[in-house]
Amino acid sequence: MSTSPRLNTATAANSSERIWEEEILPRLHEYIRIPNKSPAFEADWAKKGHMDKAVKLIAGWCESQAKHIPGLKVEVVTLKNEKGEERTPVIYMDIPGSGDDTVVLYGHLDKQPEMTGWRAGLSPWEPVREGDKLYGRGGADDGYSAFGSLAAIRLLKEQGIAHARCVVLIEACEESGSYDLPAYIEHLAPRIGKASLVVCLDSGCANYEQLWMTTSLRGLVSGNLRVDILNEGVHSGDASGIVPSSFRILRQILSRVEDEQTGRIRVDGLQVHIPQARREQAAAVAEVLGEEVYSKFPWVPGSRPMTVDRAEQILNRTWRPALSVTGVEGMPTLGSAGNVLRPFTAVKLSMRIPPRLDPKAAIQALKQTLEADPPYGAKVTFEGEKASAGWDAPPLEKWLEQATHDASRAFFGKPFMAMGEGGTIPFMEMLGKRFPEAQFLITGVLGPNSNAHGPNEFLHIPTGKKLTCCVASVIASHFNR
Repeated sequence: MSTSPRLNTATAANSSERIWEEEILPRLHEYIRIPNKSPAFEADWAKKGHMDKAVKLIAGWCESQAKHIPGLKVEVVTLKNEKGEERTPVIYMDIPGSGDDTVVLYGHLDKQPEMTGWRAGLSPWEPVREGDKLYGRGGADDGYSAFGSLAAIRLLKEQGIAHARCVVLIEACEESGSYDLPAYIEHLAPRIGKASLVVCLDSGCANYEQLWMTTSLRGLVSGNLRVDILNEGVHSGDASGIVPSSFRILRQILSRVEDEQTGRIRVDGLQVHIPQARREQAAAVAEVLGEEVYSKFPWVPGSRPMTVDRAEQILNRTWRPALSVTGVEGMPTLGSAGNVLRPFTAVKLSMRIPPRLDPKAAIQALKQTLEADPPYGAKVTFEGEKASAGWDAPPLEKWLEQATHDASRAFFGKPFMAMGEGGTIPFMEMLGKRFPEAQFLITGVLGPNSNAHGPNEFLHIPTGKKLTCCVASVIASHFNR
């Protein structure tokens, strides 16, 4: 490809500052106020209209950028499922470029539920800016992505920097496992064409001091485990000692899956070989971050991590399976708990699985382990729900390595770092299969204490501004590679 002028760092930084302060942040305030929870957490999402309101807000701003980005086309695409019901919508944007290459930029606009524990003065649905932080649900995960993607392209247009054709995809189902996305990818594939670079703005950063590239993602399988021992509750003084507790049975069954002393997952079918390159990467990141590997979490005074080895902490978070119990049924609140031996206990299990592991095989291995030979003949059932694959990035090409290094140096003043992430972005595995020769820049603003999915979620504003510039710089380098 022919070369074009390099991005002027100072001009781009000043422009990003202006666009964020005058245009993006006011819209993010509006977006945070919309409780557009993902379908997994809002069964009547279509009737409530919050998702459509969020789509309209974001698509409206994107359409307004046509005066800065010539040829920009913005379309809200809505398909129907097998039952004739509308799927969650997708915002599809097409920006003309030079040459016959394509860059795909991705984000999502659906949100996690409220979660309890927001500190005084903060709320999931009311934006609050405190210095460099914008608090509220969804601002960082992942409402900023559509704005940041177009702002990056706008920076190139302002300086007359050539770039490849760009396609921006913003989905509304990511927090539910992106179950609608495959249909959209299939539908839009002829229009997307062949992509050689994928930019995803839905990942994390281990600090706010440099550009971070995500090189792998864990997958996720989840479901409901239920243990029934009685048809109704009975007096604990009468039954205990004869009738086994459903909670004890559940605890016993979970020990088949997880070593309660160490947290290690005991099911061989949930493990993978960790590549040596990823081990070396984890060691390098541990050296740079030091105690930040674990100190970013809101620990209770006196508590400590599962291991003191920082490289192992990173591998545990990125390449090993891990179990979380995220919900419970059959247990009354403390104030309502009488002396009753309860008939059943049910919990929701969330199992993070390593990259390169088939999620369908993982959920089957989990089900077989939990349901086999139930203690005391109890009724034990595990009903799987989500099954999302992880992802491992292809080898980094020299041009992208140099481009990310240059961008990080220019806008953060430090070299870029690469590491795996513990979360799941189903879109990456889908695109990895569809575009096996593409390079990936997976990054984001979810850094220390930003607490996506939890209380007090915030967007680190300076990082958003710098990341916008970095994306522009990498897209320019992609054209000149």
